Amino acid sequence: MSLAQTHEADRWLRRYHPADAAPVRLVCFPHAGGSASFYFPVSQALSPAVDVVAVQYPGRQDRRAEPALTRIQDLADRATEVLASYVDRPTVFFGHSMGAVVAFETALRLETAGRPVRALVASGRRAPSRVRHENVHQRSDDGILAELRLLSGTEANLLGDRDVVLMILPALRADYQAVETYRCEPGRRIAAPILALVGDADPRVDTEEVESWSAHTAGGFRLRVLPGGHFYLTRQQAPVLDELRALTAAASRVNGMSLTTVSNPDTGPA
Repeated sequence: MSLAQTHEADRWLRRYHPADAAPVRLVCFPHAGGSASFYFPVSQALSPAVDVVAVQYPGRQDRRAEPALTRIQDLADRATEVLASYVDRPTVFFGHSMGAVVAFETALRLETAGRPVRALVASGRRAPSRVRHENVHQRSDDGILAELRLLSGTEANLLGDRDVVLMILPALRADYQAVETYRCEPGRRIAAPILALVGDADPRVDTEEVESWSAHTAGGFRLRVLPGGHFYLTRQQAPVLDELRALTAAASRVNGMSLTTVSNPDTGPA
């Protein structure tokens, strides 16, 4: 990579536990209002067998001074640019909520460029072609915070801290605008298989909408429902990590893998 490319990658990507010798890479995309550090526990748990890379969107944490992007397409375009040189080994994408559609759009772009990923894990998000007309990004600050409380994605004591709220609201509003105005044609699909994960008590996603991810892959589909709400994965770390270990292990040894190559006694094949 050139110095300019290296600088851009340093802005966009975080490797908390670099594993250069790992045979497989996992790239993680955060939810609306989320940051790369959300995936620190995943990196810690999977390293050194897996090289975990977390995407850091502009407008948050150490990128707080940068304007947040308000279109999924722009997020995916920029992510594709910095990740093109990171698909140098078998790679699996994981995205939660908004991150699932950013991961999907990025996977589409990389596939077009001849650098396909081996699998996509879409967590806590309805399929790209399933549209709900939502307007969280147009609400007042209190309205956005009410949505956060519903999803239980932020600790209540943090939402009561005015300084913290003022820091996160601009990026949060931009992210909601991006995901709520995103549209995807039903026929768009990736060659890689898709594993969809969702909480059984998610107030914003139902199982039928998640099952529609099957129309966006030519490589096989599997759905797993776990106990919990929208942020089920914070309390279901063990089964989520088991899924990621199985999927990345299969990706590292199988060309043109499908989900039937992944052994998981709890859920069975796709």
